[in-house]
Amino acid sequence: MTRPGLPKLIATDLDGTLVRSDDTVSAYTHEVLDRVRAAGIPVVGATGRGPRLTELTRNDIRAADFLVLAGGGRVVDQSDPTGPVVLRDERLSSEVLAVLLTDLEAAVGPLTVMVEASDEHEAPLWGDYHPAWPYQDAFEVRTRAECLAGDVIKAFARTADHHVDELLAAAREVVPPQLATLTQAGLGFIEICPPGVDKASGLSVIAQSLGVDPADVLVFGDMPNDLPMFEWAGWGRVAVANAHPSLRAVADDVTLRNDDDGVAVYLDRLLSR
Repeated sequence: MTRPGLPKLIATDLDGTLVRSDDTVSAYTHEVLDRVRAAGIPVVGATGRGPRLTELTRNDIRAADFLVLAGGGRVVDQSDPTGPVVLRDERLSSEVLAVLLTDLEAAVGPLTVMVEASDEHEAPLWGDYHPAWPYQDAFEVRTRAECLAGDVIKAFARTADHHVDELLAAAREVVPPQLATLTQAGLGFIEICPPGVDKASGLSVIAQSLGVDPADVLVFGDMPNDLPMFEWAGWGRVAVANAHPSLRAVADDVTLRNDDDGVAVYLDRLLSR
């Protein structure tokens, strides 16, 4: 932490970064984030979680002035006293997704596919059952045709034969970025988002609304879906110690693990300089 002064905007990923392995956020972390806001620095929760998990997300990062949800597809301003304001809401065309999945299966073999179609509170994902999916209580088996009956927030896919990073690399060879944004968030599935949607583009909406330059933004993360905002933010890019190697490779700094409140420890030191 050699830069003088403080950033003008701070954004952090949640799962694996701010949230601990037991799905909790410590009282210490909440207290530090409250001090960040008291210092006049807006806080953003930037997560792959969809809008259906908004209430859970708000509970995990109570100090957030803004939320970047669905990996950048939904952006919400929570600072308006009249109530939350949606600044961005992107969807992936079901027709595009159908073609994309057909092309991808031709290249890598059969896919297990799930879609996030609804933004209703705690709505389930739909699609093919897979025992590795960690949130079975929020999942409903549906046919591919049912999943593709309407536009989706994003889709998830995996094969039996590919590590998720290998599948992501293969998928990027098949799917051009103008059709969809591809990433992975540590769940064993690649994530298929609308074109132009990632955490950086979501944060850009917020930065523009606040008049903040990306050079004045500090970000925290742990997984490849955080790479775009690491490439975008200029004040600092901090990975937690448990981060994916690709993120650690581009980080300016590495803090403690999520289970050791690494984000809060880093911010506490920053505020105390």
